[in-house]
Amino acid sequence: MAGLHTSLRPQPPSSAANNHFFIVKLLLLLTILPLSLSLFAFFLQWRGGGVDDPISRWSPDESHKFPGMDSSPLSTGGYSSSHSFDCSMLLGHSNTASFPYYRDRKFKFDSDLKPKICITTSTSAGLEQILPWMFYHKVIGVSTFFLFVEGKAASPAVSKVLESISGVKVIYRTRELEEQQAKSRIWNETWLSSFFYKPCNYELFVKQSLNMEIAIVMARDAGAEWIIHLDTDELLHPAGAREYSLRQLLIDVPGNVDMVIFPNYESSIERDDIKEPFTEISMFKKNYDHLMKDTYFGMYKEATRGNPNYFLTYGNGKSAARVQDHLRPNGAHRWHNYMKTPNEIKLEEAAVLHYTYSKFSDLTSRRDRCGCKPTKEDVKRCFMLEFDRSAFIIASTATEEEMLNWYREHVVWTDRTLNLKLLRKGILARIYAPMVSFTCTQQFGRKRSSIYQAFHLARVSDHHPRFEGVWRIW
Repeated sequence: MAGLHTSLRPQPPSSAANNHFFIVKLLLLLTILPLSLSLFAFFLQWRGGGVDDPISRWSPDESHKFPGMDSSPLSTGGYSSSHSFDCSMLLGHSNTASFPYYRDRKFKFDSDLKPKICITTSTSAGLEQILPWMFYHKVIGVSTFFLFVEGKAASPAVSKVLESISGVKVIYRTRELEEQQAKSRIWNETWLSSFFYKPCNYELFVKQSLNMEIAIVMARDAGAEWIIHLDTDELLHPAGAREYSLRQLLIDVPGNVDMVIFPNYESSIERDDIKEPFTEISMFKKNYDHLMKDTYFGMYKEATRGNPNYFLTYGNGKSAARVQDHLRPNGAHRWHNYMKTPNEIKLEEAAVLHYTYSKFSDLTSRRDRCGCKPTKEDVKRCFMLEFDRSAFIIASTATEEEMLNWYREHVVWTDRTLNLKLLRKGILARIYAPMVSFTCTQQFGRKRSSIYQAFHLARVSDHHPRFEGVWRIW
C-alpha cells in the first residue's frame, strides 16, 4: 500500500519539460510582438477608413487654384488648395477649401476675380528670393506681375523659370527698352532729371520710375484695376481687412479714392545669422503713422539706438494706385496724375513689411553693387540715406569681425529688455502671418515631394541647368 500511495502522488515536472515549455512561450512572444508592431505601424500610416486627411481630401482632378491662377498651365494635379494638417491645427480647422494660414479664409475659384491687382518690380535677385515673394502675393490676391529684370534675375536659368509662371511678364533691360524710355514723357521732366548721371541708388531710382511708367501701360492692357510698385524684399500685410486678403482690402476702398498708402514697417532682426528673412523674422518697427505722437517722440531715442533716423532706410511707405487715364509714377513710392491731384487715403492697419539689412550678407551685397569710393564725400553720390552711406563705408573698409560687430550694434536687436519695453509701448510689433504662411507652404510641399524638391532646387541654386519642374508650385 505504501508503494501504491507513493506512485499516485503528483510527480514534479522534469527539467526537460520545463525547458520545452519556456522555449514555446518565447517563440510565441517573438512571433506575436513583430506582428503587433507591424499592425500598429500600418495603422499609423493608414489614410483610409474614416481618417480625414486634408492633403488627400481633394483629388488631383478636383484640385483648385489659388486666386490669380485661373490661367495656370496645370489643368489637373499639382498644388492643391487644401491646408496642411499641422497648419490647420495651429490656425483653425475648416472642411472647405480655405486660406491655410488664416482661419476661414475662403477662396473664390471663378476666373473673374475682382479687383484685378498687379505688382511691378525692378529686380536683380535670384529665384530663392523672387519665388517666395511672388507666391505670398499670389495667395493674398495679386494676379499679375511685371518683372523688370537685370543681373541674376535676367540669367537664362532664372528667367526660364519666371517666364513659365502664369500671370508673370518678364521685361529685360535691353538697348531697345532704354531707347524707348529715353523718349518717354517723364524722361524730360525736371523732378526725375535731377537724379540722372548718379550711380547706385540714384540710378536705381531712375530705372524704377521709368519701369513704372511702362508698367502702367501694361497694367491697362492686362485689364488690371490696381497697380503697386514693390521691391522683392517687401511684403504687403493686409491687416484690417475682413479676410487676410489684399483683394478684400481694395474692394472696400471707396470708388472716389485714387491711391491707397501702405505705411511701411521695418524688420527688427533678433539674430545675426538670418538666412531666410520671410520665415525667420517676426518683429517689426511700426511706422510713425500708426503710432501715437506722444509714444513716437517719447520713445524716439530708444527706438533709434544711435542710428541716424527712426528707420534704417525709407519711412514714407508704398502705395497702390487705381489704374486710370493720365496716371504716372511719382518716384518709386508714389503715383500721381497729369490731370488732377489724386485723392488718396492712408491705411490705418495695413502696412508694407520691409525686410531691410535682414541678412549680414546684405552689407557686402550692397557694397558689391556700387563702384563708389568709401569716403564720406563720395558715398553721397551713391546713396540718398545716411545709414546706407555708413553701411557701405564699413563694408568697404572693415574686417569681417569688425563688420559683424558693427552689424550687431546697429542692426540686430539683442537687448531683450529694450525689445520687451518697445513691444509693450507699441513701437515694435510681432507679425507672424508671413512667417506662418511660408512655413505652412513648406509643410505642404513636403507632402507633395516633387513640388517641394523643385522649389528647394530653385532656392538652392539659380544656376542649375534644369528647372522644368519648378513651375509646378504654381
